[in-house]
Amino acid sequence: MPHATQHADVAAVATAELATALRGGPFHVALRAAIAARGLPLQRVQHHLSRYGVKVGVTSLSYWQQGARRPQRPESLRAVRALEEILQLPEESLIRLLSEGDGPSGQRPGGRSYRSLVEASGILDRLLAELGLPSDGGLHTLGHHERIRIGARRELAGRESHHIVRAHRDGVDRFVAVHHGDPGCVPERMGVRALENCRTGRVRTHAETGVLVAELLFDTRLRAGDTFLFRYGVEDGTAGVSSEYVRAFGPAGGQYALQVCFDERALPVRCHRFAQHSAAAPRSGRQELALSGRHHSVHLVEARVRTGLVGIGWEWE
Repeated sequence: MPHATQHADVAAVATAELATALRGGPFHVALRAAIAARGLPLQRVQHHLSRYGVKVGVTSLSYWQQGARRPQRPESLRAVRALEEILQLPEESLIRLLSEGDGPSGQRPGGRSYRSLVEASGILDRLLAELGLPSDGGLHTLGHHERIRIGARRELAGRESHHIVRAHRDGVDRFVAVHHGDPGCVPERMGVRALENCRTGRVRTHAETGVLVAELLFDTRLRAGDTFLFRYGVEDGTAGVSSEYVRAFGPAGGQYALQVCFDERALPVRCHRFAQHSAAAPRSGRQELALSGRHHSVHLVEARVRTGLVGIGWEWE
């Protein structure tokens, strides 16, 4: 009888630890608690995943529950969703912790890591080289209005960009659009739409970093000093829950406006703006943003952008 009581106490503790971890994270603690609560060795977890058509090694599962690695690739995120069923967890409970950057409930979701941004920057240079394009496209931005759409699944559904530019050399006839999707996105499934005064040229993607690069071709060659307006969109919707949108700037430039629009079926509980001097620097300038009642959107405006990053973050229930 004492043995049965001891077993019940251990099970109760494991269940309580799991409930706490699922509420506040981090992801690896919640995963480890869920596996412990179900009493499954990793080999059995791997076997169950294979029945769902998902292949994940025991070593990867071990790294995930130790916090040594995080699931990011599409196949890994499919595994996490399958784990929620296998471990009898509420739907989206583990995915939510991943999307919130392992932050405790109510705190700011984590953004992209400095390492991921650096890797994406290196890949961008390589993709531009493949297209035979310089990183300086000969254009100076006078104004940029970006509209982000967050869908009913809380995903980054897409974005639309409206640019006002001035050429600073002769012969400019294109613009290089760069889209960096959320972790777990599938760039190959994204679409680029030329909306006004341009047409889509070559497109290159890199799955591991979620980067898409597209040429937008103008119908005219600009001379130094000419101004030009064009508009394009990127259809995404290939990743999981989104928690922020960030725009990086090199040299100081013109006006920038960022608008984030939410589907009425998925509204955040809080929104805020932030800034960073660089990807490695701490965030500053946090300011709460009120969600508009009719259009379910928030926005920020930078009258003149400076080198660094600005963005909008949001929190889900």
